[in-house]
Amino acid sequence: MEEVIEVVETAQVFGMSIGQILALLGAAIAVILSGMGSSKGVGLAGETSAGVSTENPEVSSKLLVLQLLPATQGIYGFLVGVIVLINTNVLGGAMKAVDLYQGLGILVSCLPVAIVGYYSAIRQGRVAASGMLLTGQRPEMSGKAITMTVMVETYAVFALLVSFLMVNAINL
Repeated sequence: MEEVIEVVETAQVFGMSIGQILALLGAAIAVILSGMGSSKGVGLAGETSAGVSTENPEVSSKLLVLQLLPATQGIYGFLVGVIVLINTNVLGGAMKAVDLYQGLGILVSCLPVAIVGYYSAIRQGRVAASGMLLTGQRPEMSGKAITMTVMVETYAVFALLVSFLMVNAINL
């Protein structure tokens, strides 16, 4: 078994080790999944915003705040992805050596922000859409609509923190 692991650790694909590829895959997954969730959440909220604005144009600026909130998960995934690129020195021009276990560690470290970011952005978009309907009917309730929408954000922030701490705990 040790011989198989040694072969995998020393294998090169496109001039990179398997560990380096896994690290880059982790960064990509963090950015892609959280970005997909954010675009879905912002889109859901935007559809509702368009409908509510046609009925009550005075609340359009309040609706914009609600529409922007699901975009933050994409930002969180982007931040973790950039941290991986900085830690591996990809942005410095010459990627550091990353062994198989370090690469796996980075990949696993990116999963919280990727998965939670994906799901929470979509759920936050739904809550934001509901808050827009509330705001359209009762503009004075926009603060409560924003508060309800921000509550979903809490879990994305936790996932960002966990991914950030895990990525930075891996010594390269």
